[in-house]
Amino acid sequence: MQDPVTEHAHSIPHVEPSVTALFGLILALMIGALAAEEKLHAKKSVIVGVFAVVCLFLGSFMGFMPFGNIVTPGGHELDMPVYIPAVDWKVIAIIVGSSVFVDVTSKSGLFTWIAIRLTKASKGDPVMLLWFYGLMTVIFSAVLNNVTAMIIVGSLTVVSLGKLGKTHQLLAFLLIEGLLTNIGGLLTLISSVPNIIVGGTAGISFVDFFLKAAPYVTIATIVTIVMGAKIFGIKRLKSEEEKEEALQLISGFNENDGIESKGFFIFSAVTLIAFILTIATTSVLPVVKDLGMGFVALAFATLMLLRYKAEADKFYKAVDWDLIGFFMGLFVVIYVMEYAQVLTAIGHGVQFMIGEGETSMGTGVLLLASAVFSSVTDNIPLAAMLAKILASLGTAADSSLWWSVVFGANLGGNLTPIGSASTLVCVTIMHKHKVNLSFAGFVVKAIPFAIVQIVLAMIYVLVF
Repeated sequence: MQDPVTEHAHSIPHVEPSVTALFGLILALMIGALAAEEKLHAKKSVIVGVFAVVCLFLGSFMGFMPFGNIVTPGGHELDMPVYIPAVDWKVIAIIVGSSVFVDVTSKSGLFTWIAIRLTKASKGDPVMLLWFYGLMTVIFSAVLNNVTAMIIVGSLTVVSLGKLGKTHQLLAFLLIEGLLTNIGGLLTLISSVPNIIVGGTAGISFVDFFLKAAPYVTIATIVTIVMGAKIFGIKRLKSEEEKEEALQLISGFNENDGIESKGFFIFSAVTLIAFILTIATTSVLPVVKDLGMGFVALAFATLMLLRYKAEADKFYKAVDWDLIGFFMGLFVVIYVMEYAQVLTAIGHGVQFMIGEGETSMGTGVLLLASAVFSSVTDNIPLAAMLAKILASLGTAADSSLWWSVVFGANLGGNLTPIGSASTLVCVTIMHKHKVNLSFAGFVVKAIPFAIVQIVLAMIYVLVF
């Protein structure tokens, strides 16, 4: 699972192997239930919610959950339910804040304006448009976070394809963009939390990380877009007749049509730029760095809501609460899995597979295992655990084993829709616009891309 988990102060107690095995089975059953969501006729939030309730009850019954008051720095004791710290509220805040911000900003006509300008720049050629949005996704994912990138780029894509009368290609565009968010997350040391954890443990500098990751990100981006165009039948306009028809269609587009208030349009444009810059520099801004990206997203959402202060509730209703409920339940399940030592077992299993020392086989196995496990569990504790194991083995800073964890933890998000917050947001945007894609459907369509990306990563890590 990409992006998130909450840090907690409680130490993880020892549990019997049978308990770990039981919760490992529960995790597998949850994944199976999500894959069969259409047959179960249940929303993802309900499926995961049931498993969260079961996990919490069993964890309490077996006595390994961290109950007890939390002591604040001021010495005050807080009586907090165990499932509250289980949820990564930063991610929830980013999703809610970004969604509301984008929804309100769209009312200014700004996103329609950007989308039409890009559509005109592409001259109506679907392949060119795919390249524009694909590259934008990678850049935004590298400098912002993949959830915000997916929400913004996805919103623009819907407008562009709608204007061109090509909404039947919405699934292809959004899926490719969702996959590219996790590739963009590889670009810099601060693009994702696993990068920070592994890079910090290994002692990899920001510049060295970028120089190592950039060639792969470039190759993987090109391959993914080319594959996407081929698999989904997105073709360039070849005949002069097609090009002329597209140009005539585009000539009728007026990017200013959706702008009701020029003042609000300018305000929205300036605020969007400020939002992107603030999100990109949150980690170094005084005061803001302590509050985090979630605060930034909510703060900018609140700023935009001032325009509609008397009818703000209609924007709250537009938030995808099924998505929020899903994430909250999933965080709880993963939290309990950590205390049940399922993640520890995964880490030990990976350590056994790679053996001692650095070999081509061990490096490849570590990357593959990291990808598979991060597609169904949280990649942050997994990355932290593997980094700790590599450090204890005295792994050199220039070892390819470190990069196996980095690439595997990020690319694993492309194997399943729950492997990354951004891929789940991608599927949610599809559903919002009546493009249905189930858990199993996502896996079937995404796995060719994921396999190629992971194989390329293996070759890249071993050769370079």
